[in-house]
Amino acid sequence: MSALAGLTPAHFLWQVADRVATIRLNRPDRKNPLTFDSYAELRDLFRALPYAEDVDVVVLAPNGGNFCSGGDVQDIIGPLVGRDVKGLLAFTRMTGDLVKAMIGCGKPVIAAVDGVCVGAGAILAMAADLRLATPDAKCAFLFTRVGLAGCDMGACAMLPRIIGQGRAAELLYTGRVMAAAEGHAWGFWNALHAPGVLDAEAQAQARRLADGPTFAHGITKTQLNQEWNMGLDQAIEAEAQAQAICMQTKDFERAYRAFMAKQKPAFEGN
Repeated sequence: MSALAGLTPAHFLWQVADRVATIRLNRPDRKNPLTFDSYAELRDLFRALPYAEDVDVVVLAPNGGNFCSGGDVQDIIGPLVGRDVKGLLAFTRMTGDLVKAMIGCGKPVIAAVDGVCVGAGAILAMAADLRLATPDAKCAFLFTRVGLAGCDMGACAMLPRIIGQGRAAELLYTGRVMAAAEGHAWGFWNALHAPGVLDAEAQAQARRLADGPTFAHGITKTQLNQEWNMGLDQAIEAEAQAQAICMQTKDFERAYRAFMAKQKPAFEGN
């Protein structure tokens, strides 16, 4: 195991408090675009999270009123025009590796979105486990706007599972903005909050998860993702095995003893 609270990233802001880590992209003057370096550093961070003993929940938060404007036009799109297929594939695999690392990090990830959330920024929100937004959030999978396919970083696999095939197809073909109220009605956003309370609501949700049975949360995240590729019989068996593992934890025993004593359980994540 390792500790990540003292991490000092070069390309985004990072803060850990009460076992909740908060990430903010740190180019608010340009609505927080991603660069080659920030993609790679985020990927490496999420790959390290399964082994972090001091982080139980991650919040992806806005900075300066915006979440993320996607890949930087000057720092990413311009250089990509001059790359050969091998170089392009190295980049697209790296961006996909970030999503895979988020899915495989073993911790609940909460996206708190305000303002612009487009392109790869929309993918980061999509790859989170829970998504909160403000009524001003503007989310768009705008890859077709720059001559690319909508199948970027897992969008064609994940977005239909969240909002349905037809709705996902429309957004991915057109690249149009999904209004916040529309996204909430479709189930993309779990809840909408005023800009002034978005951060507080995201942190409160994160603390509730961090105070829960965090080992079991990791199992839940694993099953939510692995069962996409299972039939019902296989899923039920996988959940039987997963739950049997959780029943061996001290948190399960703590919950039982607290219930018998008419007390609130104090989970410790083991």
